[in-house]
Amino acid sequence: MEEPVDTATAILASAAVLLRERTFDDISYRVLADEVGISERTIYRQYPTRAHLLAALSNWIEQTRFPLPPFVTVSDFRAAVHERFRAFDASPAYAYVGARASAISPTLDTEPAYITRAIEAMLEVGAPTLNRRDRRRVAASLRYFSSAMFWARLRTGFDLDAGEICDAFDHAIDTVLAKLPDATWAKP
Repeated sequence: MEEPVDTATAILASAAVLLRERTFDDISYRVLADEVGISERTIYRQYPTRAHLLAALSNWIEQTRFPLPPFVTVSDFRAAVHERFRAFDASPAYAYVGARASAISPTLDTEPAYITRAIEAMLEVGAPTLNRRDRRRVAASLRYFSSAMFWARLRTGFDLDAGEICDAFDHAIDTVLAKLPDATWAKP
């Protein structure tokens, strides 16, 4: 017997399927309702605006298609982001939804994303003497350079592939981390 799926998840899963055939802008609430087998009004109840749908779809895709492997060190973080960028290259339509959603005003909760909390935790352990303000600045930089938006900008603006984007990511991360004093880092 199949596991029951809630309406919101069914809507998001169907939207993800439709992304293989068309862009997000071309997925109307009516088409989505027909795909799910529910009324258009039900979709409006779940996602009152397209921005709500985009943000929720981006979060769902992030969790189901691009889960970030756990990381504790900067080298683990680099490896996780490299894997993520290769996954973006394999499913660019999904990655572009993530990039676009990160560019809109927040419509969902304001809780920091998993990756943001994980980066901050990595810095707390790896650079324990770094003050809170600088840790947040470094975390924000690392968060941006590991984002779907960064990948999309380099993919569309410079026609780079995942390997080249990983190289640009590594250079950007090296530049950010090089500004921190050596005494900041925990000694093994």
